[in-house]
Amino acid sequence: MTASLRRRLGVGDAVVVGLGSMLGAGVFAALAPAARAAGPGLLLGLAIAAVVAYCNATSSARLAALYPESGGTYVYGRRRLGPFWGYLAGWSFVVGKTASCAAMALTFASYAAPSHLRLVGAVAVVALTALTLRGVQKSAWATRVIVSLVLLVLAAVVVACLAGGTASPARLSPFPGSGVHGVLQAGGLLFFAFAGYARIATLGEEVREPARTIPRAITVALAITVVVYAAVALAALLAAGAPALAGSTAPLRTAVEAGSLHWLGPAVQVGGALASLGSLLALLLGVSRTTLALARDRYLPSALADVHPRLGVPQHAEVAVGVMVLVLVLTTDLRSAIGFSSFGVLVYYGIANASAFTLTAAERRPPRWLPVLGLLGCAILAVSLPAVSVLSGVAVLALGCVAYLATRRGS
Repeated sequence: MTASLRRRLGVGDAVVVGLGSMLGAGVFAALAPAARAAGPGLLLGLAIAAVVAYCNATSSARLAALYPESGGTYVYGRRRLGPFWGYLAGWSFVVGKTASCAAMALTFASYAAPSHLRLVGAVAVVALTALTLRGVQKSAWATRVIVSLVLLVLAAVVVACLAGGTASPARLSPFPGSGVHGVLQAGGLLFFAFAGYARIATLGEEVREPARTIPRAITVALAITVVVYAAVALAALLAAGAPALAGSTAPLRTAVEAGSLHWLGPAVQVGGALASLGSLLALLLGVSRTTLALARDRYLPSALADVHPRLGVPQHAEVAVGVMVLVLVLTTDLRSAIGFSSFGVLVYYGIANASAFTLTAAERRPPRWLPVLGLLGCAILAVSLPAVSVLSGVAVLALGCVAYLATRRGS
């Protein structure tokens, strides 16, 4: 008999898990490519990403409250649209977010020890996988510490940019500085940064009072992230300008060092490392829980569905995910994987919105326009990503479909 996960997390813990993903993936990783795509227009891209993320968050919250199980959109798609769509959501999430885990590990290493990129990234993966094996509550506590420190660093970034003597509205001109496609591409890249609230839904079996906790946690985490992103992006643009941000591997440090408070640069470097570490931790949790759900339904080896009887964690799934990420960190250059992961995330949330559209009034469905807008937004942002990301994403989805047919034929 398969053991159940333990409900240990409250609203605060769930919010922190979401913030750990969104702040780590976005402010320190996606700002530079967004600036390259849209210049000052990245602010419009941020607004578009926030609207799409709000639609997705609302759809996900209503579905998560109705189906408080591990797996997120994998569960929702299977229950509302059919087994194939649930599987496709799970496949997109696991494959895309496994690549994201590796990208965050390498991002951490690039801030912490750029001369030993792969070794330090590998050590981070091993250490955080070991932490998740000790129990999700300890993981949530560690993420709370990381998020608190990162928020302090980001507050210092905003102050340094605005008070450093170089901030000027002239750096926003010409606005938006790019065409519609550039703004949409920036939106797609920044949407990747908002995707952290998925971690909350994938922990559906581990939160207390899920019908109340999950919607509140998703809404609060997303609102905090939007405010932080807007403040940091605007301050950085005013202080350094889009060209400087676009050409930097550490855009927030570049923005801070443009002014008189440049001595805060090393603190920002530390903040980038911590943010990436928090994002990696939350991603490992989310991917392992979706792997657990797929294994329960025999799409993956059944051993991955085992839950430790004392610690209440899916230990085999966590180890398997950790090993896959470790291999990628040691063998693969994952810079282009950010775009690929964005494509997978948008497919995942597109299925979530389609699932939410099927809810009835008795199931507390959102307004009909909201999941429709979310679905259209996901589709538009997905096709606006760089061509290589779209093509590789479509190829991996096709591979997943072949695997699904093979699994069904063998059952």
